[in-house]
Amino acid sequence: MKSIKTIYQRGAVVLCLLLSACATPMAERSDPRDPYENLNRKVFVVNQVFDQLLLKPVARGYADYAPSFIQTTVGNFFGNLADVWTAVNNFLQGKPREGVQDTGRVAVNTVFGVAGLADVATKLGFPKHQEDFGQTLGVWGVEPGPYVMLPLFGPSTLRDAVAKPLDLYADPLNLSTSTDVEYSLRAMRLVDDRARLLPTTDMIEKVALDPYQFVRDAHFQRREAKVNDANFEP
Repeated sequence: MKSIKTIYQRGAVVLCLLLSACATPMAERSDPRDPYENLNRKVFVVNQVFDQLLLKPVARGYADYAPSFIQTTVGNFFGNLADVWTAVNNFLQGKPREGVQDTGRVAVNTVFGVAGLADVATKLGFPKHQEDFGQTLGVWGVEPGPYVMLPLFGPSTLRDAVAKPLDLYADPLNLSTSTDVEYSLRAMRLVDDRARLLPTTDMIEKVALDPYQFVRDAHFQRREAKVNDANFEP
């Protein structure tokens, strides 16, 4: 694990430095963390159009008309899948206690929660964590780097963008032997995730004078908090 950590840490640092060097300096920037703001804003607009025309209406219909127990069951199922990668990242971050708890959650919910459809583990006292490889890189000391707005994926940083391919590769849905089932589950998860964000995005649309800036600042605060939480003393 140490060798993987060292290789990925050094590689990510080098890549961040190389890509950062390619940034075109702007005469005036509102935030030094966002050297690609002109491009990022354009991608943000494209993402917003896609969301408003397709994703948000579907998510709204799901949130308004799907029975609450269905939404809970769907969320539990995908949450159980996410716990697998969370466990791996907690171990990589040097947090064996949390890693064991996450592993226990997966075992309990998979066996007694009918493949994760019911969250039995929470009722038994297993805490819920959320970790990804971007957070792991942060714990290893890799700085977030410049802000980037990814097409379809949304707000990110260079560090998290570097980590994203591994997050995608580690997705348990990749193990599906049926392409139709895999794509159906991915679509269902996308709609479920978007539906859970509806209260937040509705609030942003109502109160934010500059939605792009609001999302950017909130993203930095959220990711920093997640990485710092990973550094607490047991």
